[in-house]
Amino acid sequence: MSLSLNQWTTRQWSLPEAVDGCVRHGLEAIGLWREKVAETGLARSVKLVRDAGLRVSSLCRGGFLTAGGLPGEEGRTAFARALEENRRAIDEAAELSADCLVLVVGGLPGVRPGEALPAAGFTRDLAGARERVAEALAELAPYAGERGVKLALEPLHPIYCPDRAVISTLGQALDLSLPFPEEQVGVVVDTFHVWWDPRLFEDVARAGRRIASYQVCDYLHPLPEDVLLGRGMMGDGVIDFRPITAAVRAAGYTGDVEVEIFNADVWAADPDEVVATMKARYEQVVLSE
Repeated sequence: MSLSLNQWTTRQWSLPEAVDGCVRHGLEAIGLWREKVAETGLARSVKLVRDAGLRVSSLCRGGFLTAGGLPGEEGRTAFARALEENRRAIDEAAELSADCLVLVVGGLPGVRPGEALPAAGFTRDLAGARERVAEALAELAPYAGERGVKLALEPLHPIYCPDRAVISTLGQALDLSLPFPEEQVGVVVDTFHVWWDPRLFEDVARAGRRIASYQVCDYLHPLPEDVLLGRGMMGDGVIDFRPITAAVRAAGYTGDVEVEIFNADVWAADPDEVVATMKARYEQVVLSE
């Protein structure tokens, strides 16, 4: 396994700056975000990455598939729009030769990420929202397979269940992936989201070659007021990375290890210093025995 920079860790860098930073720091891979690709342009992004000799360890993100759980025509329209947007994301991942397209599946229908609950127009039907995810995968997986793209279901920590992901455990993500060929649908092991799960090691072993991405960052305690920004540099929080890394390796994963950090202080720091610290912590905290 080798180290990859998820470009949201150095959010202030543009895509060209992030590519240059990876080369300058001797990294072989980068995780891209669609927003950054759009800013640069898809064709130019493809050229920059290829000219630099970098692998694209992931493209983030597709998903937000649950709005189809809204009633009536509103739900049907939302589901169709979600499928259309995800097909675009799949096409982008194919152009970038990304190892996978990360799917953040979406929260309860009608609940917007980071916003207060609306007075009306949302549903508490959690089971139904998960069914919409399965329905969307049945539409998207063959499309992705035809284009050589693996969809990677990312379970998010339960604190994000209302508004970002109704899939909270690796086991749930794995079960949703099993009806499809492993080259079409896999799972993401992100330490921030799954470190707490008492079934983690059992499900990592069960996932095996369906592990499409291994992402690392630490879980800070206490969490900041904005819990989305509670990710820290490895070693700054409560996660014991070594056994998780060992389990992912034992499951057969040989892809890149992507560092993805959402943290206001990290984003405000000098990106070159962030990458240097990231490399050191990767060796000292994630890999060392």
